[in-house]
Amino acid sequence: MKNTYIIMLFVLVLAGCTSNPAKQTGEQKAFSGAPGEVKLITLDPGHFHAALVQKSMYPQVDATVHVYAPDGQDVKEHLARIQGYNTRQENPTAWNEVVYTGNDFFEQMISGKKGNVVVLSGNNAKKTEYILKSVEAGFNVLADKPMVITPDLFPMLEQAFTKAAENKVLLYDIMTERYEITTMLQKELSQIPEVFGTLETGTPENPAITKESVHHFSKIVSGNPLKRPAWFFDTTQQGEGIVDVTTHLVDLVQWEAFPDVVLKKEDVELVAAKRWTTDLSPEMFQKVTGLDQFPEFLKNSVVDNTLKVYSNGEINYKLKGVHAKVSVIWNFEAPEGGGDTHYSVMRGTKCNLIIRQGAEQQFKPTLFIEPVAGQDIKTLESQLSLVVPNVLAAKYPGLKLVKLSENQWTLDIPAAFKVGHEAHFAQVAEKYLKYLTDGKLPEWEVPNMIVKYYTTTEGLKLAKK
Repeated sequence: MKNTYIIMLFVLVLAGCTSNPAKQTGEQKAFSGAPGEVKLITLDPGHFHAALVQKSMYPQVDATVHVYAPDGQDVKEHLARIQGYNTRQENPTAWNEVVYTGNDFFEQMISGKKGNVVVLSGNNAKKTEYILKSVEAGFNVLADKPMVITPDLFPMLEQAFTKAAENKVLLYDIMTERYEITTMLQKELSQIPEVFGTLETGTPENPAITKESVHHFSKIVSGNPLKRPAWFFDTTQQGEGIVDVTTHLVDLVQWEAFPDVVLKKEDVELVAAKRWTTDLSPEMFQKVTGLDQFPEFLKNSVVDNTLKVYSNGEINYKLKGVHAKVSVIWNFEAPEGGGDTHYSVMRGTKCNLIIRQGAEQQFKPTLFIEPVAGQDIKTLESQLSLVVPNVLAAKYPGLKLVKLSENQWTLDIPAAFKVGHEAHFAQVAEKYLKYLTDGKLPEWEVPNMIVKYYTTTEGLKLAKK
């Protein structure tokens, strides 16, 4: 009996020794922040944003990047952009791209396990499935927007977030507009009651928050004319504008109006939505794609030899009772000296915070502060004179308040904070690397990503009615 007791005790101790480390391993962070521990995989890159993630290098990221893609122009354009970064005169990168272009590229990526973070920016028709299968296989995923482009695929995205949590991997989308300095300052000021008051509720006709983004098919990226793939103009592959660029705008509404608040789908109430086309001639199409005729898969969108792309859209909705309107417009080409532009209004009980980026601002985003009717202008000016140098300038050194008129002010923002859209991709990547090291996203990020894509896909459904 004594020997039996000793054996049983030994078994119990052994079981405890083997089970505790296993539990601890599950709780350990996958990343420590060590140099080169993050190994990127680029999957089916068809959009130039995939390359912009690699415009900079990061100590935590290994220089060797595995690329899995179908053979064709998309992957060639991607590799050419990376080569351009590697060979530029100023601060060249040193990426080593290892490329696989077999027809089974996705299966090879899943089985090969050559990296631990998948970067996704390309054909959006396949993206949601790529995301789900990647997190199911245990990969972390950094995905360009949009993660989903149709209401029927939205449940698959929800499933992907559930699976990511189960597998302890981080699924995150690239929200570059959070890093634009005027947007950051608009958010900062909206959180200061002495200046902004509180956010208005608004109405459908006069929302509390309005955000409009104007984009262009023909543009310059990294110093070169952008060549777009023909599928970019097929909304079944790229997605309509109302579920594409508006992803950024819906994200900013949530991020600015309800910072750090966990949102849910029930907080969204759609009011109205609409969509309309941008019309492209064969000459316009040839300029941006290099193709001298519309491909067969676009023929259903061609009327009288004009390609009609549903790239424009607007969603009017309420979020936790606050009226917001987001809209995207695609033009063919920007005016001389111009580019993509952003217009944004946040209406407070004391002042309105307005970002304008038109010709009068030399197409540079500029934040204006304007008192609402009935407010004491001298009191507002006094508060701004305290807040800008003592609160905001402490965080953004060199920031200054500029009075333009009796009822309008702006902020003089140092050039160091005006890094430009392309640099925002590195800022997003650096934030994501920190999350990987932390082993988690902020508590609100995943539920709010779900709410964001619920808003855009339901907006599309409403616009099509």
